[in-house]
Amino acid sequence: MQSSKTKFNLKNGLAKSEGVESLKRYATNLKGIFADEEKLTSLIDSSNPLIYEFYDLGVEEKPGNLAYGTSIVYPGVVGREFYMTKGHFHTVLDTAEVYLCLSGHGLMVMENPEGETEIQELTAGEAVLVPGRYAHRSVNISDSEPLVTFFTFAADAGHDYGTIEQKGFRKLVLRTGNETYEVVDNPNWKAN
Repeated sequence: MQSSKTKFNLKNGLAKSEGVESLKRYATNLKGIFADEEKLTSLIDSSNPLIYEFYDLGVEEKPGNLAYGTSIVYPGVVGREFYMTKGHFHTVLDTAEVYLCLSGHGLMVMENPEGETEIQELTAGEAVLVPGRYAHRSVNISDSEPLVTFFTFAADAGHDYGTIEQKGFRKLVLRTGNETYEVVDNPNWKAN
């Protein structure tokens, strides 16, 4: 029987187990993800902040196993676009994923290959089901606190980041005020 000794702080999302390191994504790792490349370049040149980090616990990718971990998206904007994760489809496209918000305030942006888009709010104690066939990304809409989520999915699902890197998401979430936002069409989205 495989067991994991990894423990998490269920408030801040940090692993409490010795030797477990997060995978960090700085502004420089997210070129092509934000709509305003000029603002992103300026941000990289000035401070190259940590945008998000997550714990990949290395669960064996085989049927029957569950991958799980935490994701921490920090507060901030690139132009008017909130900090967010890259987003991905699963390689096994029909794979669903569950996110439980541990703290913070954000959105789960989802879209399927046919163009249907769904956006659900993430607040502490609430879970969001990302259905199979949907790409998804977490967006932190708080001005002051990290968005921390716990996630789980079938370990053999894989990740397809390439499709999002090439095409983008159809929708952008833009800041309009203190934890307020608007959803607009992405002018850089590529149909093919």
